[in-house]
Amino acid sequence: MTDKDLTDHKFYHAGEESRFTEEAPDRTPQTEHPAYKLAFRDHDFLLRDELRPVRFQLELLKPEMLLDEARVGSTMVMYGSARIPSPEEAQAKIDAAKNGTEYEQKVAQRLADKAQYYEEAYKLARLITEKAIIEDGKRQFVVTTGGGPSIMEAGNRGASDAGGESIGLNIVLPHEQAPNPYVTPYLSLNFHYFALRKMHFLLRARAVAVFPGGFGTFDEFFELLTLIQTGKMKAVPILLFGKDFWTRVVDFEAIAEEGTISKKDLELFRWCETAEDAWQHISEFYELEDRSA
Repeated sequence: MTDKDLTDHKFYHAGEESRFTEEAPDRTPQTEHPAYKLAFRDHDFLLRDELRPVRFQLELLKPEMLLDEARVGSTMVMYGSARIPSPEEAQAKIDAAKNGTEYEQKVAQRLADKAQYYEEAYKLARLITEKAIIEDGKRQFVVTTGGGPSIMEAGNRGASDAGGESIGLNIVLPHEQAPNPYVTPYLSLNFHYFALRKMHFLLRARAVAVFPGGFGTFDEFFELLTLIQTGKMKAVPILLFGKDFWTRVVDFEAIAEEGTISKKDLELFRWCETAEDAWQHISEFYELEDRSA
């Protein structure tokens, strides 16, 4: 076998050699034993505890490569509850709790009252997608969510209805979870490691909108504040939606008064109630209007 091409590979690609092993005619005790499998085709081997550093690298590398290939330059990240209903579902949630306890009825009403944030998340995602900002040949402010329901669905839905694509960073959980139907399929990514998912949320983030949420939202929000507060990450617009909610569940002023954070740290985020508020702050932060002029 000869090959006169000077630029072609002289070794077979991994995919080709993998095919050779499948098509090999001989089946012996040696070739049938797991030890004989090519390492990258050996599922049990890849799942061993000793291979955790390799799996970390794979979860860092695969999304990075796919987003590069998709020409995603930066993202608009949206955090928020997986339980807040859409405006269309709000009344149904209240009705479903009518025969429940007083506590269950109160919770259902409060979640339904937050349906406005589903709508604002939708509007923000649609607004920023319609801007279709391109810089250095790459798409900027691509909407990115956790890929799940509620606020996350609203973000992906808004981008989809604007005719754009959006990213969903799902995580494997013990209970069943599927990406919401508005995530762009080839930008629907799944993670085993929370740490790597967190990295990909922020590696390309140029703005972050945080809506009312639970432990997951708190975790992402406070970690983001810490990264910027400590100088590990440059400042980006952090748009905190729902002042009534946040000041009820977190006393930011008290934390500053206790001296465990600086008063100036309270300027790391910006209160917002509408998508227009959020976009105005993003636009001012990056001087987008001046740049387009």
